[in-house]
Amino acid sequence: MSDILETLQEIREINSCFPYTAPIKAWKEQGKKVIAFQCDYVPEEVIYAAGILPIRLTGDSGELGLEEANAYMYVNTCSFIRGCLELVLGKRYDFLNGFVSGATCDCSRRLADVWIHHRFTPFVHIFSVPRKITPWAYELYEAEVHDLQQKLEDFFKVEITNEALWEAVEVYNKRRELFKKLHELRKLDAPPISGAETLEVLNASSRMPPDQFNKVMERLVEEVSSRKRAVDGKFRLMINGSPLNNPEFVKAIEDLGGVVVIDELCTGIRYWWESVDPAPDPIKAICRRYLHNFPCPRMEPFEDRAQRALKIARDYRIDGVVTEMVRYCVPWTMEQPLQRMIFEEQGIPVLELDLEYGTAGTGPIRTRVQAFLEMLEARAVK
Repeated sequence: MSDILETLQEIREINSCFPYTAPIKAWKEQGKKVIAFQCDYVPEEVIYAAGILPIRLTGDSGELGLEEANAYMYVNTCSFIRGCLELVLGKRYDFLNGFVSGATCDCSRRLADVWIHHRFTPFVHIFSVPRKITPWAYELYEAEVHDLQQKLEDFFKVEITNEALWEAVEVYNKRRELFKKLHELRKLDAPPISGAETLEVLNASSRMPPDQFNKVMERLVEEVSSRKRAVDGKFRLMINGSPLNNPEFVKAIEDLGGVVVIDELCTGIRYWWESVDPAPDPIKAICRRYLHNFPCPRMEPFEDRAQRALKIARDYRIDGVVTEMVRYCVPWTMEQPLQRMIFEEQGIPVLELDLEYGTAGTGPIRTRVQAFLEMLEARAVK
C-alpha cells in the first residue's frame, strides 16, 4: 500500500523522538511538569487537572538489551517492565518530574520499589487498584483517587478544582471519541488504515498533550475518511495479550497476508474504550469510568472480559486471534487458557506467541504466523 497519509507522517515525526518528543519538550520549556504513569487504571484526568502532563511509561518500540535493568531486577521480571527500567537507567526519561505506578502486578510493583529506592524522580506515588468490581472495591478505588489528588496538590502546590477536572474529562473524552471514529472505519471490508499504522497513532497519543493530540487526530480521521484507501489483507485478525508498542511486529503479520482490524490490549482499545459519563461529582464520575472500563486480565470476574472480547470479535468479523504473551507476564499467562477456550468454542482459531517485549517479525514468529494464515486459508476452502 503506497498511499501514505500526510497526518500519519506527522505522527511518525513525533514518535521518532521518543521518549522526549518535541511536544513534551515544548511543554517543559513553558516551565510545566510531566509525570509518567504506568497502568491504564491510573486516572490521567486527575494529573492533567493539576496542570501536569501525564505520559505513559513504556519501553522502546523495538527490543532492547536489558543489561542495566537486569542488574536491578530478577530476569523473570517481564521484559516490558525491564525495558521501561532500561530507558530510565539510561537517562532517557530524565525530563520527568514524577511517576505514578499502578500496583496491578508484581512486576509493576517491583519497578516502583526500585524507582523509590533510587529516587529517579522527585515525586513517586503507588496507586492501588482493586481486583473485583464490588461496592467495597469502588470505595477503595475512590479513596485511592482522592489520595492521588491530595498528594499531587501537596507536592506540586496546586489546587485541583472540580472545574479543572471537568475540563480534563472533556479533553480526554474527546480523544476517546476520536479513537472510536477511527476504529469504526476499521470495520469496513477493506479498512483504510492498517493495524500497524493504528498502533503508531496509539503510541503518539500518550507522548504529547491530549488537546494537541486531539487536533492531530481530527485531521487524521478526516483524511482517512475522505481518501479512497484500502489495506491489503485476506484474513481479519485481532491482536491481544501483553503491552505492545512495536508497530513492526504488527506490520510483520500484515505483510504475510493478515489485516489487523482490532486489538484487545492495554496499549490499545482498553486504554480508551470507555468515556467518563456526566455526574454531579467529577471524582466519582472518573472513578466509575476507570473501574468499569474494559477490564485487565487481573480483574474478576473473568466472564466480563470474555463477553466483551467476544462482542468485539463479532463486531469486527475477525477470522482469528493472535495472542502475544511477553514472557513472565503473569496476568496474561494465567488467563490465556480460558481466553483461548472461549474463542475456540465460538469457532475462532487462536495463535499464541511467547516472546519478549519489543520483538518484531523474527524468523520463528513469521513462520508461525504464516502457518496460522495457511490454516485459516484451509478452513476457508472447506
